[in-house]
Parts: sequence; C-alpha cells; structure tokens
Amino acid sequence: MTDPVLSVEAVAVRRGDRPVLQDVSMLVRPGELLGLIGPNGSGKTTLLRAALGFQALESGRVSVMDRALADWPVRDLGRQIAYFPQDGGEAWPIRVDRFVALGRLPHLEPWRRPGASDAKAVEDAMAAADVAALASRAVTDLSGGERARVHLARALAVQAPILLADEPIAGLDPFHQLQVIEMLRRHAHRESRAVVVVLHDLTLAHRFCDRLVLLHNGRLYAEGTPESVLTESALVEAYGVRPAHPSKLSDLMVPWEREPPPP
Repeated sequence: MTDPVLSVEAVAVRRGDRPVLQDVSMLVRPGELLGLIGPNGSGKTTLLRAALGFQALESGRVSVMDRALADWPVRDLGRQIAYFPQDGGEAWPIRVDRFVALGRLPHLEPWRRPGASDAKAVEDAMAAADVAALASRAVTDLSGGERARVHLARALAVQAPILLADEPIAGLDPFHQLQVIEMLRRHAHRESRAVVVVLHDLTLAHRFCDRLVLLHNGRLYAEGTPESVLTESALVEAYGVRPAHPSKLSDLMVPWEREPPPP
C-alpha cells in the first residue's frame, strides 16, 4: 500500500463555543478517489478547509507529503494541493482559457510570464475536462455544467498530486454529474493523484469512490469501502433515512449510464 500524501490526524475545529470537528482523522493516498460524505452541517467543508490551511485548528495535525502543513511555504503548498471550491465566485467575464491558466500561478515566480510548459499544462487540462471548445468564451456566460468543467480544468492545470473538490456536482443534471465524477475518478486512477470529493449523492459515492469517509455531528462516523460505510444503520443514524429495501443496499448504484453526445 502506498504512503498517504495527505494526512489529517485527530483534528478539532471550534467556532466560538461550538465544536465543528472533533477528533477527525483521514488518510488519502495516490491513485484513489475518496468520497467525503455526511449530512448538512457535519463538517465536510470545514475538514477540506483545514486540510488546505484555510481553517485554524483547535488541536490535531495536518501533513502533506509527510511534512506538517504549517511548515510548507505558501507557494510550494500551492503546487501540492489543487482546490475545486464549492462556490467558484467568477465575478468578472474572464475568458475560459485565461481562467484555467490561473491554475498555473503557484508555478510562476514573481513577474515571470507563463512559459511553454505552462501553456501545455493548460492545454492538457482543458482537453481532460472537455472545455477546449469553450476557450474564447466568458466564464460568466457558461451553463452550470460547463462552468463546473472549467473549474475542474483550472484545478487540473495545477498538476498537483492532491486535488480537493467541494461539491463539484451540486446543481448539475444527471449527465453532467456523471461526466464530472467520471473525470475526477479518471484523474485519480490514470494520473495516480489523490482526489477527495465532497458528495451528497450517495448513489454516486457508492458507485465511483474507492473509499468513503462519513462525518456525523463533526465526528468520524465510519471510514472504508462504500459497501462497508453505506450500511442501513449508517443511513438511519447519520442521515435519518431508511432504505426502502433493506436487503438491497445495492440499489444505491446509479441505474443509468451517461450517453455521450453525438459527434
């Protein structure tokens, strides 16, 4: 088994008098798509922000490549972790190719213009996310599905060994949900990257993720394969729902395939 590239150890986060995360640990290895699941308010986004260094810890430790997060210079850390945020915040009509090129900023020294390697990274990322045809369009003019893929391209352009994606399929139709999650899995498996994705859709989590981490009330409820985590008791206790057919938890599998658009 490969060594983890991202290690979250006994992390606790508090906001005022309210504990948000309590004693949460998580290991992420290259070549796997790890799904971070749990009901609203369970601490999923806070855990991602803690792993990025955006959230102060009450206690615990986060390590990247076996080096404490706090010991990484900001620019160097930006080359190790790419972030696909929940809210892209595109407030101005920047062109898609220029937006994707922002992913190369951690690789550029001050006042240095992007070079051939940066252009190649952007080109490859746009091809991988299937947005090359959108290059000259403004990000603000895109549909939700197109915009999600552009954000994915920007994250891929970093060429980081770790990718954290916070609800990248929220609000997308079934075709684009499948398209984005397939791209994330392909990035993990083919490129041997460590990918963590926050998901609310348990069918997609069950079908596409290699492992799941289930948070409940700010604590680690379960961790393991989708089959071992998505049990009837977990659904009842963490989500307050009960499977319609308790003997057929395999019904969580997505019952359809994505039909590629005609050429």
